[in-house]
Amino acid sequence: QVQLVETGGGLVQAGGSLRLSCAASGSIFLINAMGWYRQAPGKQRELVAIKWNGGSTNYADSVKGRFIMTRDNAKNTVFLQMNSLKPEDTDVYYCNGRDGRGFDDYWGQGTQVTVSS
Repeated sequence: QVQLVETGGGLVQAGGSLRLSCAASGSIFLINAMGWYRQAPGKQRELVAIKWNGGSTNYADSVKGRFIMTRDNAKNTVFLQMNSLKPEDTDVYYCNGRDGRGFDDYWGQGTQVTVSS
C-alpha cells in the first residue's frame, strides 16, 4: 500500500502563486508515475500534471506555462508550483500515484486551492 499526504493549499489572489507538496510513504516502489488532479463540485476529476518515473512530465493545456511539477526522490515528495493563478484554478487538488501493476491508483486526501479575483 501507498500513502499520499498533500499540503500547501490555501487562499490566494489572482496572479499569485502557491506550491503544493505530496509526500509518499509505504510501498512506493509500486508507483510508476505521480500526478496532480483537481476537481470542482459536481465535475469530474481532471488531470493537471503527471510525472513518470522515467522523468517526462505532461501538463493539461490549461496550466501549461504556469504550473511546474517537480520531484525530490530523496524525500519521496512531489511538488506542484502554481504561478499566475486564475479564479478558474479554484478546486480541490489531489495527489495521485499510479500503480505500475495496473491496480487501482492511490490518492491523497485533497487540499483546497481558492483563487480570488
